[in-house]
Amino acid sequence: MKGLNKKQYDKKKLAALLVLILLVGGGASYWLLGNDKAVEDEPLLATVSVGSIENTISASGSLKPSELVEVGAQVSGLLQILHVDVGDVVEEGQLLAEIDARVQEERVKASRANLDGQRAQLDSRKSALELARINAERQEGLRAANATSVLEYDTAMNNLAAADANLIQLEKQIEQGEASLQTEVTQLEFTKIYAPVPGTVVSILMNEGRTLNAVQMAPTILSIADLDTMTVQTQISEADVSKVKAGMSVYFTTLGNGERRWYGTLRQILPTPTVLNNVVLYTGLFDIENPDGVLLPEMTTQVYFISSSAENVLIVPMGALSFIDNAAPPAMPGSAATEGGAAGAAPGQMAAGGERPEITPEMRERFRQMRQSGAGAAGGPGAGGFPGGAPGRGFGTARLTRPGERSLAKVTVMKDDGTREEREVVIGLTSRVNAEVVSGLAAGEKVVAGIVQNDAPAAATNTNNNNFRPQFMRF
Repeated sequence: MKGLNKKQYDKKKLAALLVLILLVGGGASYWLLGNDKAVEDEPLLATVSVGSIENTISASGSLKPSELVEVGAQVSGLLQILHVDVGDVVEEGQLLAEIDARVQEERVKASRANLDGQRAQLDSRKSALELARINAERQEGLRAANATSVLEYDTAMNNLAAADANLIQLEKQIEQGEASLQTEVTQLEFTKIYAPVPGTVVSILMNEGRTLNAVQMAPTILSIADLDTMTVQTQISEADVSKVKAGMSVYFTTLGNGERRWYGTLRQILPTPTVLNNVVLYTGLFDIENPDGVLLPEMTTQVYFISSSAENVLIVPMGALSFIDNAAPPAMPGSAATEGGAAGAAPGQMAAGGERPEITPEMRERFRQMRQSGAGAAGGPGAGGFPGGAPGRGFGTARLTRPGERSLAKVTVMKDDGTREEREVVIGLTSRVNAEVVSGLAAGEKVVAGIVQNDAPAAATNTNNNNFRPQFMRF
């Protein structure tokens, strides 16, 4: 009985081991091979729409007040009263501060007293001159009658000349005294400081009770800035400065308000560069109106110079294009791409209405002739609109063109019934993302812009499991 039980026990153990092997093997096969069916990749569709294309040159900058005036003291003394605070808006001629004026007032009194004394002497000098003139006239008559001596005559003439000189000297002293008095009055007026320009008080450097010394230089008390118009100082790199010109359209954003754009026109580029960490930077200046006061001094800005743009045109993703060649025929009339952001929307408006402009045989023949003549070869001036550009063949090749240039490309159009159509299109201005469709497509059409890869079976996607081999347990 005992032997029989051991034999039955061995059979059960063997059966359990076989069942375990089958389970482990089946599970491993299911996990490794998978039972999912392969799913085909789907095309990524993009809709041809009306929009804008923009190519920009970026730079960093900062905001400065368009006008900044440092108000200083022209006389020495104790800063007695400050009538304004930082942030106050002041008008031209408004009283800003007062300096202790006691010394200047005493000087004015002394000058006036001295001038009054000189004016009192003026009547006496005039009377002396009149008496000397009468005496000289009398000696003239006596000399004609030979009734006076030569000494008395000469003395009378000398007294007349001396009296006249004394009067002139006193009159000049009075003029000098009046000038000195005016100087002292002006120095007294300087003890009251008025706003030279309208604006906002942006800083106060001297506090009440501070002693000012204006002997060698005028100490700055406060600064007034015009914040209604701000100036953007942007640092343009050496590599980009040749592409940026005065009069170019430009816009910028701030760190605190990245969604809002402020537009302006580049005023000038300063010829003297700034070298920072061996990087040569040139300063560009343009002004911007600030009526709502949102822009403040020293704000950091991200500046974008608009090198080319097209507005209200048909746009298609670059990934949907396969450029046939690099030929760039002459600009066609009615181009929507213009320098500096100007818009010419004729082609876009025509296509946006639902009518698809066809590529005429003349246009195709022009491309063919330019291809045969070698115009716009890869790497040449016509390659994508820039010298040394990459060849245009290839799906989704990134390329930038100048306004007015044209390229021929192919797109795959997905029709409503699910069928595909290869179509030639004329491409205008391009950026790194979108391209302007001059002709060949209509708004609302769908084009293939790429491939959407669907999820593959687990055994195909998980490469780490391909070499997995189950190890059976020992009992």
